[in-house]
Amino acid sequence: MRRFLCCLVVLLGAVVGTAQAAPSKTVLVLGDSLSAAHNIPVESGWVHLLGDRLAKMEPGWTVVNASISGETSLSGRNRLPALLEKYHPSVVVIELGANDGLRGLALAQLRDNLSAMVEAARQAKARVLLLGIELPVNYGPQYRDGLRTVYADVASKEQAALLPFLLDGVALRPELMQEDGLHPIASAQPRVLDNVWMPLQPLLR
Repeated sequence: MRRFLCCLVVLLGAVVGTAQAAPSKTVLVLGDSLSAAHNIPVESGWVHLLGDRLAKMEPGWTVVNASISGETSLSGRNRLPALLEKYHPSVVVIELGANDGLRGLALAQLRDNLSAMVEAARQAKARVLLLGIELPVNYGPQYRDGLRTVYADVASKEQAALLPFLLDGVALRPELMQEDGLHPIASAQPRVLDNVWMPLQPLLR
């Protein structure tokens, strides 16, 4: 009996030790300047704030911000495989397409690139959140509506979670935007995070 109890204690200790040593899961954010803290302190950006929030969760999560200002869907598509291989994320957040839209690039190409990224992430056994973006009204209703449709169609076809508009409740409030009218100021970043948090939270369970 004594030997049995000793073995049980050792076994339980090993289990607890394994649980304590378990690495934190990773959220990979692949985006452009909207996620790269453009013209504001990095620690004020919504991705950094997300990292602070997730670090307090049990079990812990880490956030890798692979966002680059000026990133297009094509360059993001080209970079993603190496990022998946390096970080093995459990969740991938894709925030791309704004620069495609601002440059008036073909929406069919954007659709292909987003679909390829979502598929690559899912093949790597990661859950995916797609963050949509809106363009200024001067781009015309046809192109703007087409951009919305791209995000919705890709999310539906590839079974990815979707936030239709990253800057919902922020973009149309000039006091929350930088002078360029495209990027939120530092004090608006918690609102952006709140937008992301709603569809992201179920993917963390």
